[in-house]
Amino acid sequence: MSAVERALAVRRAAGTGALIGYLPVGFPSVAESIDAAVALVENGVDVLELGLPYSDPVMDGAVIQAATQRALADGFRLRHGFEAVRAITAQVSAPVLVMTYWNPVVQYGVDRFADDLAAAGGAGLITPDLIPDEGGDWLSASERTGLDRVFLAAPSSSDARLRQAVVSSRGFVYAVSTMGITGARTDVDSAAQVLVERLRDAGAVNACVGLGISTAAQVREILAYADGAIVGSALVRALADGGVEAVGALAAELSAGTVNVSRAV
Repeated sequence: MSAVERALAVRRAAGTGALIGYLPVGFPSVAESIDAAVALVENGVDVLELGLPYSDPVMDGAVIQAATQRALADGFRLRHGFEAVRAITAQVSAPVLVMTYWNPVVQYGVDRFADDLAAAGGAGLITPDLIPDEGGDWLSASERTGLDRVFLAAPSSSDARLRQAVVSSRGFVYAVSTMGITGARTDVDSAAQVLVERLRDAGAVNACVGLGISTAAQVREILAYADGAIVGSALVRALADGGVEAVGALAAELSAGTVNVSRAV
């Protein structure tokens, strides 16, 4: 059982689900992004998702795009991602997944990337633009290093695609709650619950829902049927507007949504 799987299992054994928090490395600065990630864990986040800024972030909404573009403009380099993972895991025990588009991994070297991430204490990768049948090099590298590999599933995915995502993923399957790009929404698409049910039918032990979650009530809604709720844009906006203190406060507020969950699974 990987560190991410253990974190989810602990929450499941307690009759609830996990809170997963996303922040980009390098925003507002590398040092502040490290402090902000630590603040998330200190305020109730169970698993960290650290985004690597990329020049063509096709899945990211306006808030995350603005943050990552600023990080790139301020000189973010891939090595800063490994440095951040190392610094965070030295301070907190929560597993750290890196969210990255696939091109930077290929440019860096798949095996080299896997080795450096593992050496820094990282738990694995979330790869939004990589599908399992094109990920042979990553499957091999992650198997060799023991890193988790989180593939995405969407409401539009066929049953065959869902089975492939379940078989290929380790840690959890990332269930995209609605079609489109990231960004906080006032409601979470009901298609998310249907998608998680389809993933269960395909054999998924861990299915976590992301895209659009921004309140404690939405976290509680998601955790009634999923193993984790993933929050990104709302946390990035809090960091942009109020710094580390504000993002920690929002994490604590969101963490309240993991309490008194009425689990359907």
